[in-house]
Amino acid sequence: MHDERRRIEERVARVHDQRIKPATYAASVPFEVEAWQAPGEPVPFEEAASASYKPFAMDTPWGPPWGTTWFRMRGTVPPEWTGKRVEAVIDLGFTGDWPGNQAEALVHLTDGTPLKAVNPLNQYVAIANPASGGEEIDYLVEAASNPDILANDFARPTPLGDVLTAGDKPLYTFRRADIAVLDEEVWHLDLDIQVLRELMLELNEQDPRRHEIMHALDHALDLLDLDDISGSAAEVRAALVPVLSKPAHASAHTLSGVGHAHIDSAWLWPIRETKRKTSRTFSNVTSLADEYEEFIFACSQAQQYEWVRDNYPQVWARIQESVKRGQWAPVGGMWVEADGNLPGGEALARQLIHGKRFFIEHFGVETKGVWLPDSFGYNAAYPQLAKLAGNEWFLTQKLSWNQTNKLPHHTFWWEGIDGTRIFTHFPPVDTYNARFSGEEMSRAVRNYADKGRGTRSLAPFGWGDGGGGPTREIMERARRLADLEGSAKVVVEHPDAFFAAAREEYPDAPVWVGELYLELHRATYTSQARTKQGNRRSEHRLREAELWATTAALHAPGYSYPYEKLDRLWKTVLLHQFHDILPGSSIAWVHREAEAEYARVAEELEVLTAEALAALGAGETRVFNTSPYDRAEVVRTSTGVPMYAEVPASGSAPLAVAESPHPVTVTGRVLENGLVRVELAEDGTLASVRDLKANREVLADKGNLLRLHSDLPNYWDAWDVDKHYKNRYTDLLDADSITVVDEDPLLGAIRVERAFGKGSRIVQTITVRAGSPRIDFETEIDWHEAEKFLKAGFPVDIRAPHSSAEIQFGHVQRPTHTNTSWEAARFEVYGHRWVHVGEPGYGVAVINDSTYGHDVSRTVREDGGTTTTVRLSLVRAPRVPDPEADQGKHRFTYSLLPGASIEDAVAEGYSLNLPLRVAEAGPTEPVVSVEGEGVTIEAVKLADDASGDVVVRLYESRGGRGEGVLRTGFPLAGAKLTDLLERPFEGAEAAVDGDTVAVSLRPFEVQTLRLARRP
Repeated sequence: MHDERRRIEERVARVHDQRIKPATYAASVPFEVEAWQAPGEPVPFEEAASASYKPFAMDTPWGPPWGTTWFRMRGTVPPEWTGKRVEAVIDLGFTGDWPGNQAEALVHLTDGTPLKAVNPLNQYVAIANPASGGEEIDYLVEAASNPDILANDFARPTPLGDVLTAGDKPLYTFRRADIAVLDEEVWHLDLDIQVLRELMLELNEQDPRRHEIMHALDHALDLLDLDDISGSAAEVRAALVPVLSKPAHASAHTLSGVGHAHIDSAWLWPIRETKRKTSRTFSNVTSLADEYEEFIFACSQAQQYEWVRDNYPQVWARIQESVKRGQWAPVGGMWVEADGNLPGGEALARQLIHGKRFFIEHFGVETKGVWLPDSFGYNAAYPQLAKLAGNEWFLTQKLSWNQTNKLPHHTFWWEGIDGTRIFTHFPPVDTYNARFSGEEMSRAVRNYADKGRGTRSLAPFGWGDGGGGPTREIMERARRLADLEGSAKVVVEHPDAFFAAAREEYPDAPVWVGELYLELHRATYTSQARTKQGNRRSEHRLREAELWATTAALHAPGYSYPYEKLDRLWKTVLLHQFHDILPGSSIAWVHREAEAEYARVAEELEVLTAEALAALGAGETRVFNTSPYDRAEVVRTSTGVPMYAEVPASGSAPLAVAESPHPVTVTGRVLENGLVRVELAEDGTLASVRDLKANREVLADKGNLLRLHSDLPNYWDAWDVDKHYKNRYTDLLDADSITVVDEDPLLGAIRVERAFGKGSRIVQTITVRAGSPRIDFETEIDWHEAEKFLKAGFPVDIRAPHSSAEIQFGHVQRPTHTNTSWEAARFEVYGHRWVHVGEPGYGVAVINDSTYGHDVSRTVREDGGTTTTVRLSLVRAPRVPDPEADQGKHRFTYSLLPGASIEDAVAEGYSLNLPLRVAEAGPTEPVVSVEGEGVTIEAVKLADDASGDVVVRLYESRGGRGEGVLRTGFPLAGAKLTDLLERPFEGAEAAVDGDTVAVSLRPFEVQTLRLARRP
């Protein structure tokens, strides 16, 4: 037989694209349109409804960047359309096929009822089916003219990312606003041909099924009257029935489809726009649920639900009804889809606590899984925290973006640092915006790494990255692909059902141990440093406020614990941990607002903490220690005078003159305190750091070497740092001045000032304090670079086989060698408060108060010794999507801690991030204290149910067994072990003896204790 593939495939493409698809709407009449441009920010419906509208013609430009234009659309359904499916069809002037982050609209009835959104790939609003001829249509349409930040494919900076710089030139040209008849037979024919054509092109050229589909399509098109598409569509469809009705192979892979609409809580749009995106998307989804009874939609992020509840009560009511019907599945159990690396341990716990509680309270649904398709890597504490929150499964997608290595599994058990395992799936369709195209179906089967053991995978479907969600076209594809020869099978079901079936058929799935590192987007550990600093400071200020509020609630009669304020402030911080805010990958508007929010949070928490301490009564000047470790260190009084204080963990002590061991001397460029001797070179770097206690030199080369790298990643500027950044750099060795600024016996400091680059300046104060080997580098940067990356390096004379970096509730070890491609890919990694490198008997820690990115490498010197270099990533200068990212002033501190064990690193990490506080107050006992190595208290608070119980979260911080005793500063009635939501485990009574509780922890175990008080 002759090979006619090319003729037939080209024929199908042209007829489908040029004749059938344009014929889906059989007739149309235009709306009469009027417009009103809202001034400034979006306005409530009531204000728009009472505004004065002016006539508006099609093909007219509209919409300044970030503007809102309300359109009144009036029309009448022609009498002859009675009984037909009639729809409003609106094209705002959509650009390309980007489903979000451009023009979008929400259509309302004149009484304010939201009907449905209009998006680039979802342009209709159902009017009647069947229609009633003569029906009057009157809509008010809220249209958002959001700029398409991606229009230049991230190639150039744009001022459109902030309303302050975007200008007011209209962005869009309105193309269409019609009442139209949907020709359902042609519409279905369009979908029949789409599904068959895409399946055909994915099948092997030697597969008989491909040729069968090809000839069936060719024959069917012979029946199509090109002059009467509508009249001949039914006959063409009938001819395709045999080829569409052949069942899938018995061993065909099954895709469990679940509706999804990935709505970034902020990204290329501000938070205020996300609030409207949720209403638009959720209106679409609830409308689709009315059309397709098998439809199920999975939706995470309790924050977004709360926005809809507070701003769109009618949409909220529809969501509640959909949940009752089983068509809407709350998932994820987190306040937002947070970044997977940077939130602190307690913050990550609160993400799960607040998210789970919201769904339980408002829907009576306890979510069973963590839904995080689009975060930039996943920390190794997740399995334990997920389980402690009552979850059974974990879903991610982003690892398909790996730059170098491909994850070897799609369905597996993920084991965390404490040994907890959670059943995990990584959809092989490689997208969380699936539409069941032929290419996606084929890719899912081809990619699936667990063939022969597992037979199913998950496919989240619907337009995302800005919302919109599933469409009727995607649902129709799912119906056609439910059981079709040559294709995987599609079943639309709840993700819980998928995970239950996948686990049942594959209980012995392979195990992945440790972090799920994304081999891409490594710059998200550093970009937008002020946003990251705001998060770190907020996390620690919340800890401080909760501890002292609890102390006041226990010891200060009349004091009222600020439940509602703390709840609100936590939720603000949790929102800004969203995976495009905290990582620094959003537009300028988002980060400008984030910095302002963090400042507000800091101010409120300062007030709450001060009120709690004041409630403890008038008394003496005392020093308060929020850290879980006893401290003996130098503190400055309100007058700036340094004093030496010894303060118990989570407690306070009088500010009194205490004799300080190891006083500081300053001689020229040398700082010494009997524990360390620090010598600065003429260029301001560290020439020597001598550990006097261990009698060894710490450095192998210049220490605190500031290196400025050229930094132009291949594509995603704010997200990525590519390995070639290391190849071009300038060492900052020109010091403008080196000045002694403190010579007190308690504190010695030398200041180094440098100018560099394009008008940038860095001032560092190197400080040594009495009684401590820690060397602080208080840093102020006025940053004016572009496409540059600043690092601070410490080459230490240690042969370390691995580095240890703090993560949530523990730490991870990473090799310092690059034997494999997996190790080489980790050329930039993250850590929280400290990084530690060591050899048997000796270690060094690098501690920070707000940075996360770093790299660790090693070289062998000519003398045979090994240099292990730890470099902190301080600041970057990407230009997309925020052309002014990180410009301006930065203040932070990092430290070098010679002779450090892991325990020392943990303790000093807390100390640097939780400065001692001096205040006037009366003496009190610490709420709780712990005796036992490695047993570390992370949070102290009152129980969320306002019962008066005290909740203590603690963990084992060394990576070994932790045995100890927790002692309360109040009469103890009983203690129970609970989950993260403060619900006691079965048989959860802890061993209590008087006012003490026995504590036993496995390595890195997290425990939550609920302590009842005796009257």
